[in-house]
Amino acid sequence: MSLLIRAFAVVSLLGVGVVHLIGWQDWARDESVVGPLFLLNVVASVVLATAVLVWRHWLVGLATLGFGAATLAAYLLSLTVGFFGVHEQFQTSLEVWGVVTDVACIVAGALLLLPGERNRARA
Repeated sequence: MSLLIRAFAVVSLLGVGVVHLIGWQDWARDESVVGPLFLLNVVASVVLATAVLVWRHWLVGLATLGFGAATLAAYLLSLTVGFFGVHEQFQTSLEVWGVVTDVACIVAGALLLLPGERNRARA
């Protein structure tokens, strides 16, 4: 089960990165704050996905969960009050995939934190 959970986490993390890379290429690169944050998100997703593959520690699960939650929170802010001047509308398939991959990261991180997974991480 551990391999399946780790694969799910890696795919989820890389999915978030792909969504943000496409968003950066489409429009975000022209935004002074959000553009660099999108690129940071891409890099962070690759770093975390690598960590999931090579480091069996509970911190990786927590980081995956936190990454998904922070990314989703930033998007929800952009839908409601705005996020550094960006106001989203939830109208594109990229936005849908962004929410799907963010939620998947949250779920994957929670699964990595399960007691059975944490015990395997110590071995």
